[in-house]
Amino acid sequence: MRCRRPSPYGSTLKKASLWGAFFVCGLAGAPAAQAADCPLLPGGQEVMVRQVVDGDTLRLVDGRSVRLIGVNAPELGKSGGTAQPYAETARRRLQALVEANDDRLRLVPGSEATDHYGRTLAHLYDRQGHNLEAQLIAEGLGYAVAIAPNTRLADCQAAAEGAARKARLGVWKKDPTLASTRIEEGGFAVVQGRLQDVERNRGGLWLQFDGDLVVNVPNRFVAAFDEVPLQQWIGRNLEARGWISDRSRRKESGRARWQMTLSDPHMLGLRVESF
Repeated sequence: MRCRRPSPYGSTLKKASLWGAFFVCGLAGAPAAQAADCPLLPGGQEVMVRQVVDGDTLRLVDGRSVRLIGVNAPELGKSGGTAQPYAETARRRLQALVEANDDRLRLVPGSEATDHYGRTLAHLYDRQGHNLEAQLIAEGLGYAVAIAPNTRLADCQAAAEGAARKARLGVWKKDPTLASTRIEEGGFAVVQGRLQDVERNRGGLWLQFDGDLVVNVPNRFVAAFDEVPLQQWIGRNLEARGWISDRSRRKESGRARWQMTLSDPHMLGLRVESF
């Protein structure tokens, strides 16, 4: 099966791995252990962990808060709220991985070193050079996410998720996707819905899904989507993953209430019914 098709948005094919190709071509067949074997990136340092906060965040002895790149674990309950399924399992698993290495890990900072909360964005490895984010993803304890420019391990992390999805591990035990017609709140979600239209303007690419959802690719990231056959996908059922924001306060007629912003094509692809 061919995975690459010409793009209506650019005549030059660029080297990229499409999330859509992941769905269509079935990388999900890789064994979990193999899929989790992401390469050890250069330029790291040994750090000591003080506390595991949740399934994708920890604190170091030196005071830094570290957010793992490429994985989004289910949320723990806050202020007495209910935790999402597998949130505590993910936290305990990350704790076990840390303890198995005597609280000492190798940290490789991302191309973008911090997020807007001031947390260090980094990849973490155990003493054998195994990537912790990919391990969590391969066990179904977090979703693979690709946020530019921190996408160096996006391909192997997508493959790790494919293994978990095929085996229906953790968050993939049941279909976790949310229909684009049934969005009721903001936050992270894997959304499925029919692509109705694609537009390009000064704000970038705008993908209108059925229901009240629009997916935006800002101009600075549009080139990364040159190989994605968006026009050919109109009318087809897609999956998009990311953080949904509520635009209802803007009160502008004709605008979709819900918006998801993407920066990398790993976060978008054809929906393959696997549940």
